[in-house]
Amino acid sequence: MWPESEVVSREGLREGGSPWLLTFADGRQAVLNDRGPFETEVAALQVAAEHGVPAPRVLDVSDKGLLLSVVHGISKIPQTPPPARLHALGAAAATIHAVELAPTRDLPVRHRPIEGEDFEAWRAREGASPLLLEAEQAVRERPAPPHPTVLLHGDLWQGNTMWHDGELSAVIDWDCAGVGHPGVDIGELRCEVNLMYGGEAADLVVAGWEEAAGRPAPDLAYWDVVASLSTPPDVSAWLAVAADQGRTDLDGPTLNARRDEFLKAALNRL
Repeated sequence: MWPESEVVSREGLREGGSPWLLTFADGRQAVLNDRGPFETEVAALQVAAEHGVPAPRVLDVSDKGLLLSVVHGISKIPQTPPPARLHALGAAAATIHAVELAPTRDLPVRHRPIEGEDFEAWRAREGASPLLLEAEQAVRERPAPPHPTVLLHGDLWQGNTMWHDGELSAVIDWDCAGVGHPGVDIGELRCEVNLMYGGEAADLVVAGWEEAAGRPAPDLAYWDVVASLSTPPDVSAWLAVAADQGRTDLDGPTLNARRDEFLKAALNRL
């Protein structure tokens, strides 16, 4: 429930804004998300709590917003990741995907990451490279691979994870959650670590997932393509988001080159 004491400080956690870290006069703290709707995030966090997924806990929902427990750690993305971090990201995804779940009104089937963002319209508006158009056609010509529906985070990248003393303490920001093929999350996570680091980072994520899940990650090539299409046509549009997470070293040409290399490799494996 909402603490009875008044709020004495309010700190923006995302680019200086919502969600907010609230400190109350009695010393307690909570995180306030005041940008609804909240039904999907509440439903996902309830499932996460029931199945031991590391995530914030819902304290209250009211006309003021969604009040969550504070999780210790930071979400900043290191310039050079320890391999153990990438392995842990994959393992965390496997923990989420261990929950088999039928779709509901608040946790619908998700067919790609960040489903609320219309990347196809973005490409139509700003133009798309021949490579992105080829990827669109490849996905259009193939049915999505079948798989029992599992819990999905829906926007699984390092900025939505919290780390304390080198250990993953929580997965946060579940407003894109739903159910579907685990490749939705695995592909996005692989694409994101490739954007941040290039090289073999994406394979280390898969190794963590497979070790935790006890089976091979399914249909990687297809979901790598889908994840690549769930980025802006010019990935420099995400530079401010990356900088907010500590990656001020990145630039547009690097991000675009890494995305395109990742996408080409996936198309070659289809």
